[in-house]
Amino acid sequence: MNSPKITPADIRAMKARREKIAALTAYDFPTAKLLDECGVPLLLVGDSLGMVVLGYPNTTHVTMAEMEHHTRAATRAKPHALIGADLPFHAYDTPEQALANAQRLVAAGAEYVKAEGGREILPQVRAIIAAGIPFVGHIGMLPQHILEEGGKYRIKGRDDAGHAKLLDDAAALAEAGAFAVVLELVTPAVAKEITERFPFATIGIGSGPDCDGKILVTPDLIGTYPWFTPKFVKQELNAAEQIRDAVGRWKSAL
Repeated sequence: MNSPKITPADIRAMKARREKIAALTAYDFPTAKLLDECGVPLLLVGDSLGMVVLGYPNTTHVTMAEMEHHTRAATRAKPHALIGADLPFHAYDTPEQALANAQRLVAAGAEYVKAEGGREILPQVRAIIAAGIPFVGHIGMLPQHILEEGGKYRIKGRDDAGHAKLLDDAAALAEAGAFAVVLELVTPAVAKEITERFPFATIGIGSGPDCDGKILVTPDLIGTYPWFTPKFVKQELNAAEQIRDAVGRWKSAL
């Protein structure tokens, strides 16, 4: 029996009935297909592919062409999950550029787009949503701004100013019509407050237990990128070790 196609309205409905929303990244056809078979309702072709697929030091090197390439690959799986893609660094500096690049990702198969920032990108978000493209926000720690942070991932919302900025950014995204917002490295108390106050679904990463859902970089979850694992990740599988063992057995049997 085929599962119904997940929509942005379904993600909002999951929040309304307090059903936890699982979200994972997919950068290629087999991963998207496998995660869909696992019943993950929300998939993202994340610009995290810059590190875990392309070998860049951070996400700031990822291009629109690379995002389009991987979006096409992942969306060929035609998942029942709602699948979208990140707008990469400097792909949404103006509303016009944001809309043009969002349309490129949709043409590549994305069913929503995600971008980092709150109040400061409100005109861009409005342009995307006005064109009928579903939008997911991303506030808290912004990986595309890692160089501005001195190369370190810093927890957000620890002081009054940080708390106020997060609430203002969340209000801007809610006003614009984002159906979900990723909260990255937000203090758990503030993440809970945003989750309770705003209508969009909150998808946490390193932001405590009270978000509407959680997202992880799939290679972090299953251990296929063993050279670095974030502190907040509980690795559920050491696939790298299994690959090493399998290749070793194959070599020994030659």
